[in-house]
Amino acid sequence: MTAPEPFEVYAVRYATVSRTAAENVIGGDPHETAARMDYFVWLARSPAHTFVVDTGFNEAMAAKRGREFLRSPVDGLHLLGVEASEVRDVIVTHLHYDHIGNFDLFPNARFHLQDEEMAFATGRYMAQRFFAHSYESENIVAMVRNVYAGRVAFYEGDAELVPGLSVHHVGGHTKGLQVVRLWTRVGWLVLASDASHYSANMQEGRPFPIVYNVAQMVDGWQRMRELADDPRLIVPGHDPLVMARYDSPDARLEGIAVRLDAFPRDA
Repeated sequence: MTAPEPFEVYAVRYATVSRTAAENVIGGDPHETAARMDYFVWLARSPAHTFVVDTGFNEAMAAKRGREFLRSPVDGLHLLGVEASEVRDVIVTHLHYDHIGNFDLFPNARFHLQDEEMAFATGRYMAQRFFAHSYESENIVAMVRNVYAGRVAFYEGDAELVPGLSVHHVGGHTKGLQVVRLWTRVGWLVLASDASHYSANMQEGRPFPIVYNVAQMVDGWQRMRELADDPRLIVPGHDPLVMARYDSPDARLEGIAVRLDAFPRDA
C-alpha cells in the first residue's frame, strides 16, 4: 500500500499562565509552584490538505480568565502562510474555552467534532460548575448555530478525515475529547491536546485535575501509545517544553511556532 503524503505539523503558542502543582496534577501541593501552562493551536498541512486543530481564545477571554495573552492565534498561522479566512477544516478536540474561542475568525471552515462532546457541552452536567467552568456558554451556543448552518461534521469514535489524518475519541478530560493522528516524515504522530496536558501527566501516571472520567483519561494514554509510532511522537497539549524541544521553522517564528514532525530534543 502506498503511504499517504506526509503532513507538516506545527504548534503555535498564543498565551501562557503560571501554575501550582495542584492545578497540574491530582493530589499536587497547592503551595508548590509548577510548570507554566502554555496555550497552543496546531497546524497540519500536506500538499493537498490544510487543517487547523483548535482555535484558542482572544484577548478579552485572556483578561477574563487571568491568562497572559501573547498574540492572536491567527497571527501565528499567518506567519506560517495560512490565512484564517481561507481555512476550510478546523478539528475541534473539545469545546473548552481555550480550544474553540476564536471560531468566528474562521468564517469558511467546517468544524470536526465528536458527537459525545456536543452532547456533553449541552447536557445535564453543565448545570454543575465543576464541569461547566472550562466552557463558555456563548461559544457553545455559537457552535449549535454552526450545526444548524451545516458547518459541523460529527464523528462517533474513530474516523479518517483524509489519508494520513484521523481523529480518535479518548474522552477522559471531557466526555468527547478527541486526539489527532497524523502521518509525517518521522512516522505516525499524535496531537494529544488535553488527553495529556503535560508530558509528565502521561509519563508519570499523574492525571490532570480537570477531568470527566479519570479511568478513561488513563486509558487514553495507552490508546495514544498505540496510535503513535513512538512515545516521543505524542505531543502534549499545554507543556511549555514543547517550545524548548522543537525547532522554529525560521527566525521570524522564534518563540511563536515550532515544527512538530520531528523527534523532540531532551530538555
